[in-house]
Amino acid sequence: QAQLMESGGGSVQAGGSLRLSCAASGYPFSDLCMGWFRQVPGKEREGVAAVGSDGSTSYADSVKGRFTISKDNAKNTLYLQMNSLKPEDTSMYYCAAVPCLVLTGLSVTLDVQKYHFWGRGTQVTVSS
Repeated sequence: QAQLMESGGGSVQAGGSLRLSCAASGYPFSDLCMGWFRQVPGKEREGVAAVGSDGSTSYADSVKGRFTISKDNAKNTLYLQMNSLKPEDTSMYYCAAVPCLVLTGLSVTLDVQKYHFWGRGTQVTVSS
């Protein structure tokens, strides 16, 4: 069972940057496929960015070119660098993980249903 803890959220003006971190424990980090998701009240949780076992990445169209996901196996930490933030990026951001072996036929996925382990989230607020 992997434990995930996010940090790095906060309030920023539009056009600014934030870097989210997700510290993982309890499971071999290099065996995890991981992603960042976000959710606002009243809406479904959506995939933002994900990284697979081979280092491949996937991004939601809304964040392509602005957000970068990275995974540091030496530090057991997942990152999300968010640049050129927009008010519509305001949300609770969650880190998630799944053993890569479970993703049969997939190298990377933004499908919420595929992920087994979840953090508690960190709030990001972008003001105009």
